[in-house]
Parts: sequence; C-alpha cells; structure tokens
Amino acid sequence: MFDVLLFVHSLMRWTVLISLLTAIYKAYDGYAQRRTFTNTDNKIRHWAATIAHIQLMVGMLVYTQSPNAKFSFKQPVFYGHLTPAFFFGVLHLLMMLSAIVLITIGSAMAKRKFDDREKFKTILIWFGVALLVILLAIPWPFSPLAQRPYLHSLN
Repeated sequence: MFDVLLFVHSLMRWTVLISLLTAIYKAYDGYAQRRTFTNTDNKIRHWAATIAHIQLMVGMLVYTQSPNAKFSFKQPVFYGHLTPAFFFGVLHLLMMLSAIVLITIGSAMAKRKFDDREKFKTILIWFGVALLVILLAIPWPFSPLAQRPYLHSLN
C-alpha cells in the first residue's frame, strides 16, 4: 500500500509543478501585458490550487504509512544533524503544508480582487513563493537533505 501511495505522490509532484508553473506564467503574462483576467485564467488559478490540495491529501496518506515519519517520532532529539527521517517526518511536512497555505491564501485573495491586474499580481506573488517553498522541500535526487528518484517506482 505504501509503495502505491508513494508512486502516486511522486507522479502528482509533476502535475503540481506543471499547474503552478502554468498559473505563474499566465499571471506574469497577464500582469505584464495588462490583459483582462479571463475565465480561462480563473480556471488555471482554481485547478492549480485544487491539484495542490489533492497532492496534500495523497501526501497525508503517505505520511500516515511512512516508516520515516514513524521513525522520526521515536527519536527524542535530533541534535542538529539532518537525517532523512527528520526531513520526511518534519521538514517536508511543514514546508509543504506552508506551501499549500500560501497557495490557498493566494487563490482566495485573487478570486476576491476586482482589478484584473491585481488578480494577476496576487497569483504571481503567492503562487511564486509557494513554488519556491515546494522546490526546496521536494526530495530531489541531487538534494543534500534527502534523495528520491524523479519518479518513484512501484516495487
């Protein structure tokens, strides 16, 4: 069960990144070109936030099954050195939750703006900061914190 959840979570990572990059690009383009905020722009905002929330739900399922998360709670203190268990059990969780909060706030604020340029600006800022947090929290194969392949395979 854990391997299937981890595979889905790993696959969804790319969907989240693509949807956020699309929303950020469209927001930048709309802001820079002073475009009208269209229904398509609103759908992109909505779906980027929705995909991120789905990934959060899958991540919560992974977290409840993760040996790293269970191990991290058994450790009394980490004494300043970063282990994969600490990364997945604490850092990854907190950073990703923070990113989802940023996306949620940005999406809600943009939806309530009346000025089109302000909508684009709000999405650009909030989703951009969230993307930065996500990129730092992903266990890339080259990360010094914890490594996972670009796409986790089923065992």
